[in-house]
Amino acid sequence: MEQFKGQPRLPKFAVPKRYDVTLKPDLSACKFAGSVAIDLDIVSDTTFIVLNAADLAVDAASVSFTHKSSSKVFKPLKAETFEEDGILVLDFGETLPAGLGVLAIRFEGILNDKMKGFYRSTYEHNGEKKNMAVTQFEPVDARRCFPCWDEPACKATFKITLVGVPSELVALSNMPVVEEKVDGQLKTVSYEETPVMSTYLVAVVVGLFDYVEDHTSDGVKVRVYCQVGKANQGKFALHVAVKTLELYKEYFAVPYPLPKLDMVAIPDFSAGAMENYGLVTYRETALLFDEQHSAAANKQRVATVVAHELAHQWFGNLVTMEWWTHLWLNEGFATWVSYLAADSLFPEWKIWTQFLDESTEGLRLDGLEESHPIEVEINHACEVDEIFDAISYRKGASVIRMLQSYLGAEPFQRSLASYIKKHAYSNAYTEDLWAALEEGSGEPVNKLMNSWTKQQGYPVVSVKVKDQKLEFEQTQFLSSGNEGTGQWIVPITLCCGSYDARKSFLLQTKSESLDVKEFLGCSVVGSACNKDNGQCGWIKLNVDRAGFYRVKYDDNLAAQLRNAIEKKYLSATDRYGILDDSAALTMARQQSFVSLLTLLGAYREELDYTVLSNLITVSYKLTRIAADAVPELVGLLNQFFIGLLQYPAEKLGWQPKPGESHLDAMLRGELLTALALFGHDLTIDEAIRRFNAYLDDRNTPLLPPDIRRAAYVAVMQRVTASNRLGYESLLKVYRETDLSQEKTRILGSLASCPDIDIILEVLNFLLTPEVRSQDAVFGLAVGSKGRETAWMWLKNNWEHISKTWGSGFLITRFVSATVSHFASLDKVKEVEEFFKAHPNPAITRTLKQSVERVQINAKWVESIQGEKNLSDAVTELAYRKY
Repeated sequence: MEQFKGQPRLPKFAVPKRYDVTLKPDLSACKFAGSVAIDLDIVSDTTFIVLNAADLAVDAASVSFTHKSSSKVFKPLKAETFEEDGILVLDFGETLPAGLGVLAIRFEGILNDKMKGFYRSTYEHNGEKKNMAVTQFEPVDARRCFPCWDEPACKATFKITLVGVPSELVALSNMPVVEEKVDGQLKTVSYEETPVMSTYLVAVVVGLFDYVEDHTSDGVKVRVYCQVGKANQGKFALHVAVKTLELYKEYFAVPYPLPKLDMVAIPDFSAGAMENYGLVTYRETALLFDEQHSAAANKQRVATVVAHELAHQWFGNLVTMEWWTHLWLNEGFATWVSYLAADSLFPEWKIWTQFLDESTEGLRLDGLEESHPIEVEINHACEVDEIFDAISYRKGASVIRMLQSYLGAEPFQRSLASYIKKHAYSNAYTEDLWAALEEGSGEPVNKLMNSWTKQQGYPVVSVKVKDQKLEFEQTQFLSSGNEGTGQWIVPITLCCGSYDARKSFLLQTKSESLDVKEFLGCSVVGSACNKDNGQCGWIKLNVDRAGFYRVKYDDNLAAQLRNAIEKKYLSATDRYGILDDSAALTMARQQSFVSLLTLLGAYREELDYTVLSNLITVSYKLTRIAADAVPELVGLLNQFFIGLLQYPAEKLGWQPKPGESHLDAMLRGELLTALALFGHDLTIDEAIRRFNAYLDDRNTPLLPPDIRRAAYVAVMQRVTASNRLGYESLLKVYRETDLSQEKTRILGSLASCPDIDIILEVLNFLLTPEVRSQDAVFGLAVGSKGRETAWMWLKNNWEHISKTWGSGFLITRFVSATVSHFASLDKVKEVEEFFKAHPNPAITRTLKQSVERVQINAKWVESIQGEKNLSDAVTELAYRKY
């Protein structure tokens, strides 16, 4: 049996064709019993059957294999589970006959509280605490509910039956109910057999729910299930789902494959949502929208998450990746296409501009030497969790966007439809998608894309003008400032002086130079654009930032772009790209701190939501690093940032205007939060006044949902150990609300307090039963004053944290949030020593990445301290009157 341990994949002796699964959940004792009969095809000589099982008590005496044609029954001599590999090995002691047969197994398990496998979630009904039973199988946890071949490529059909369900409860699975037999207080529910699908998409939910219902134009029944009394909060998601299913049917040229789609809000849920075939599960914050108490940002989150999960019904569920190495195909694609859907439903959200936040997160992680390629070797089930990250989702989505903008929308869509038709009900590799796109577009897609998916990282393209030649050079960008060795095929796009003159070419070598006159039809001099005499004022590469790379301009080109920003010549996406690349280059010490501050000054009349949101993120990063490098200048920097944000903040004011845009509603909250964090007293005073009105009346028009987080942050800026009132009031609001979005808004604000005694209290509060374990990570956002406290707290509570969150991906957030903001090499040593003494394989990659961030910060601090005249420049900027 030993030969099966430590293997990445199951042996291929037997192929499952159909599962007949019966489950009997006991919600009060928090356990379940079950049986499975699996139709197997024995395809090679074997005395063993090896499948997946974990955390299950398998009844060895019940195991049998019955050969179909001879009806001979085989009993194993030995049935052994290897927990660390999640496998069950059955040794029959004689060769099993080839062909079809049925493997029968009985088993028992615990309805755990780890938010994976078959688990329990708690809710209140009429003041009484109750349990519901829920499944979460992706990536490798179907094996915790029933023994199975738990690999994406082992597709089969599933016939599911639930036994002993309390008759007043709703019991859902992937398919519609075919029969419900009530026997007194209990009922047996059986469901139609599923189409061919992977184990990680099987799902069951048992609990007390209300629902709202609608139909698509071709008759698919869509329901949103939520806690009793919250049905109205499901209406927005229902509308999005119906419209999105219709949109995808057109886009993929294949109808939704199942007769129904249920979407369910689960109170305890570790991810954002899960695309189970026909039964999609969500965190409450990602599905429910309360007209009165949800913010515009919540509405957008619901729409994009619903669109993402429904994209999976085709891309992932109908066509599934062959192995976890190709996970990005699922996640990157669903992320990209969810923006396509949201843009079609809500064009006023300008969602493609906001998509830049996705690519920026991808660029940020991929600038680390400890990043990984989009396609990553997975050698053991325990490694899968860690790749559900910004590379698989965000870089994945960004390279798809880059490819789509290179190939054109129409050939791209046509090729996708043929890919889905060809691989429906089976599995695919990344190469299969490239082959379809290559065939549909005639472009060398495979060659182009391999450089983006098979190697980690991305390039920075440096551009300079020399003797009327444009010189381009690519090098791998690393935030550490080190030079990487990667090289890419880069789709370069550029504009010269106006968006009418767009040019593009593929940069396939390390460098290239082009004659400006020949290539652009103009010469590059001066700073004014005058097409009449063939002179041009600015050159912008990576137009609309559609490419997954950064750009570094020579001083002259950079100055012209700064001028173009001030004169409002550039699009929001290009203003965003210039700012974000400049911030990244500054961190990598390829340009000075002062040059970035000077560039920021050009944005003083910025009003675009996405650009300002990123500008705020950059300014937080700069005050954080300045606190380590030049603490004496932090006050002046705060003053500078307050000055920058004053213009848009005054334009928007505190009160929502009738009929204002969704984006303005989101922007107001972010601006006011930033002003509070930079210590703007007038903002803080006004926020506290409005918060007090809210304490007296939860429906006051003075504190609409979009500015609540800003008010909560402002309140926490004045809280101290001896002046605790604001903190106590926020906890009171937290305890009284039953809206998850409100709870997470409060949790995200508490740790912004500058007082370290309060920060410690907040961190301890996260570990109490008052905070669901899915939500604790929201409270870890401490400012620079609190990071030492947070690190001490993490060390003191590591054993408890490891035990509670240690088996899912949430544990990685504890590490990155607490470690990565430090900026000293001594701290690196301390962190490494601590985790060497307290190892946890689930955080290996995250720990390396966090430590690398600390090293990058430390080098950055040193370089800022070496900048001459920094103090004069910051003083000048802080006192500049705009």
